[in-house]
Amino acid sequence: MTDWNALALAEVERIQADLPPDVRAAAVRVPVFLRDDPATDDPREGDLLGLAEGVSLRDGEAFDAASLPRITLFVDRLREMTGGDEEYFQEEVRVTYLHEIGHFLGWDEDEVAARGLE
Repeated sequence: MTDWNALALAEVERIQADLPPDVRAAAVRVPVFLRDDPATDDPREGDLLGLAEGVSLRDGEAFDAASLPRITLFVDRLREMTGGDEEYFQEEVRVTYLHEIGHFLGWDEDEVAARGLE
């Protein structure tokens, strides 16, 4: 039986190792949390696979606990979307994580898309 959380974390570590040094230095500062699904009262929940929260590098330093940067990957959604195919799951973790790192770097949706991280 596949441990999807372990597979997701291993993929995040592989991605970080492959990032350019300056991006890697920023990325490793952002904790990654794994959850089954978004909170049911989250208006963005729809097809949400990941979420970057807190201040971006462009915004400056966090000023309280709520503004600390963090990334959440929704593992059950990723697994369901990929039909339980491990290789496809890893690819979607990659795409989702890179997309959320783009937000942490301060890029809006258009900038993320322009860099091929949508």
